[in-house]
Amino acid sequence: MGKGNRWILAAALGVCLTAPTFAQTQTQPATEPITAPNQPTTEQQVINAILAREHQEVATLRHYTPIVETYIQDMKWDPQLGAVPEKDHYYLGVADLSRGVADRTMLRDANAGFIHKLNPIRDVSSLLGNSYVPAGFLQMIFVDPIDFDLQHYKFDYVRREFLGAVKCLVFDVTPLPKSGDGRFQGRIWVEDQNYTIVRFNGVFVPVARTFGWNLHFDSWRTNVAPNLWIPSYIYSAESDLKDFPFGHVQYRSQTRLWGYDLKLAGRESEFSDLTVESPQVQDQAQAAQDVSPVMAERDWQREGEDNVLDRLQRNGLIAPPGPVDKVMDTVVNNLEVTNNLDIEPDVRCRVLLTSTLEAFRIGHTIVLTRGLLDVLPDEPSLAAILAHQLGSVITGQMLPDEYSFNDTTMVSPQETLKRMSFRSSEADEEVAAKKALELLKNSPYKNQLGTAGLFLKQLAAEQKELPQLISANLGNHVFMADQLMQGAPQLQPMNVAQVAALPLGSRIVLNSWDDSVELAKSKPVQLLSAREKMPFEVTPFMPYLTRYQDAAATTGDPKQDALKKNP
Repeated sequence: MGKGNRWILAAALGVCLTAPTFAQTQTQPATEPITAPNQPTTEQQVINAILAREHQEVATLRHYTPIVETYIQDMKWDPQLGAVPEKDHYYLGVADLSRGVADRTMLRDANAGFIHKLNPIRDVSSLLGNSYVPAGFLQMIFVDPIDFDLQHYKFDYVRREFLGAVKCLVFDVTPLPKSGDGRFQGRIWVEDQNYTIVRFNGVFVPVARTFGWNLHFDSWRTNVAPNLWIPSYIYSAESDLKDFPFGHVQYRSQTRLWGYDLKLAGRESEFSDLTVESPQVQDQAQAAQDVSPVMAERDWQREGEDNVLDRLQRNGLIAPPGPVDKVMDTVVNNLEVTNNLDIEPDVRCRVLLTSTLEAFRIGHTIVLTRGLLDVLPDEPSLAAILAHQLGSVITGQMLPDEYSFNDTTMVSPQETLKRMSFRSSEADEEVAAKKALELLKNSPYKNQLGTAGLFLKQLAAEQKELPQLISANLGNHVFMADQLMQGAPQLQPMNVAQVAALPLGSRIVLNSWDDSVELAKSKPVQLLSAREKMPFEVTPFMPYLTRYQDAAATTGDPKQDALKKNP
């Protein structure tokens, strides 16, 4: 590296004052931080700090067993719409990072997970086509878990850049000659306080190997606690990987990790907040009254419902109650009020954290997946989905007795989907659909149901190409209501103004640490062509990175809080 580049690096570290380089337009603090005495001040010291911090990161991750989900779409070329899906693949498992790269499947019919460092694509017969290995995508959470050092890699400083609100130093990383197979080649982004790698983009080389093919990927980490960055998102894609034995590989995939902190689930704070009531407090049990058989049945059902929800949340499959639930609760309330319904116990809504498009109910709790919420184009479409589940509640479909016995729900995360099911029969789904239409005709959404029908039309049109996305693992896939589709406009793929469904990841942001979800705050974007509509499609991740900030430490002043996040 020449003297000019060394000066730029020093400026990026705060040794000299110079204009920063931005990945995008950002508002910077008024002053540059003063370099602490123990902070690196030379290029070599920075590289040493990066290497030490990455080894610490690998050691820390060995203590976690997050849930890992990989969804893949094989792509084909369409003359009008560009690359579109022609087939899909879905994997869901528990990542046992203490054993290296180990992915234990959670799905009923899937093969066992793969252990060790494997290629994402393996060699199989032409009768099967491309075969993906889940652990091959999971290994993309590490740059190099064993040999990330100066004996195996060369580092070249590129520039300083912001990823969201996080200042980063950018380096190109190249394996040294004869350093061995499976080495990372690409670019890393390193946050400028503790020198943690927060993003890395490239490929493990060589690309083609004896028993499989390495793939390009873009891996992101998020800051969830002081000095703790965890792998959260991986985007992988190949537009035309040649020399594959049975044809070229064209695909896009998203891998998400969550459930790092399942042991908490809000329980520790609840335990610490327990208080002992004084003798003067009246024992509520004295005021209790006998309940009727109908109320006893309702209480029994609610108890089973709560057992299931508690276990699904503990096992990392359902998000804790939060703001997204409240949005759905509001829509359900609109349907109830305008139809003069008074349902006991109250109808609740929750979010299943998977990408598959499914909707079902557990007793009086309506559950929609994160993936389904992502792709719904508007509130009337959401109302149509919720109305179907509300119709199921009203028509009296009961939760099986088994879930009210606590031992039934005492299952591990890996066994949850294999031991639990909340699917309704086709006959029950038909009854619920008829009731849903009645509810919608009396609702505030009665004149906006064309978009809901259009969404169902788009879903029906994609069933052949995307069976894994549209299938259900715990409940039901979205019911295709014929009357709604018949009342919808014609599906027009080339009409930019008609958006029947959104790409995956459009609406919901998932916190990988505590499994909470919230609505995305992205600005609406005017589409330039029909190729940007991408209904149900996989797209790259571009998260807005921020540094962890304890909620108790906030001042209430957005400007001051931003400075505290990014000193």
